[in-house]
Amino acid sequence: MEGKEEDVNLGANKYSERQPLGTAAQTQDKDYKEPPPALLFEPGELSSWSFYRAGIAEFMATFLFLYVTILTVMGYSRSKNKCATVGIQGIAWSFGGMIFALVYCTAGISGGHINPAVTFGLLLARKLSLTRAVWYMVMQCLGAICGAGVVKGFQTSEYQLLGGGANVVAPGYTKGSGLGAEIIGTFVLVYTVFSATDAKRNARDSHVPVLAPLPIGFAVFLVHLATIPITGTGINPARSLGAAIIYNKGHAWDDHWVFWVGPFIGAALAALYHVVVIRAIPFKSKS
Repeated sequence: MEGKEEDVNLGANKYSERQPLGTAAQTQDKDYKEPPPALLFEPGELSSWSFYRAGIAEFMATFLFLYVTILTVMGYSRSKNKCATVGIQGIAWSFGGMIFALVYCTAGISGGHINPAVTFGLLLARKLSLTRAVWYMVMQCLGAICGAGVVKGFQTSEYQLLGGGANVVAPGYTKGSGLGAEIIGTFVLVYTVFSATDAKRNARDSHVPVLAPLPIGFAVFLVHLATIPITGTGINPARSLGAAIIYNKGHAWDDHWVFWVGPFIGAALAALYHVVVIRAIPFKSKS
């Protein structure tokens, strides 16, 4: 029982929702409670088991995410008859479906980020401390590297021959186009995360916490449909880093900055939109 109490007091749920900024902060007429903003650094987290198990959950989720999705990409790339494979839609479903399943599994432990860009956006919105954000990002990147590494271990020669699922800007598109696609795609994802977990929505619709992974996974699916032809769809720096490190060939690194700068800008814009627009609108449910 003490472990459960510690998880509530010092775990990821401590920063699930934060106090609004702007006009909502001055609104007293509301029927939901929002915890105060996260501190930049909380020494107490470092002595809490929930802090470390949350990082382990992020590692395992990102590992499984890369393992399943990169294998799907390899299966598509291997076939000469693309119509006989899952196709672009199948790849998009693989990414979106895994995010849906993994967010559902890990939301109660770590918040289910599985993406440094999501973690960065939540950090800017003051939903978690810098300490926890850095810990999550490190574990996400390690999990992604291990996941891609296991895929390569299964099919070493084919992995190298087929590109290893590494993200690159497609021929015919400029780096600026790739950067724009990553910014907008990540904005859609992080905006959906903020909206699906908003305290006002939770207060109004009791079923939303259960359904929150669904719109997040669906957002990932739709973004992949739109941007696979442009960049292979990154919107997750850990996913791009893991594939690039394990593939480790020149063209995998040529455009790699796009898959960090774009997602972080998109996440920052989503966090700004959340603070200015979503959290600034007070909510009062009907009596």
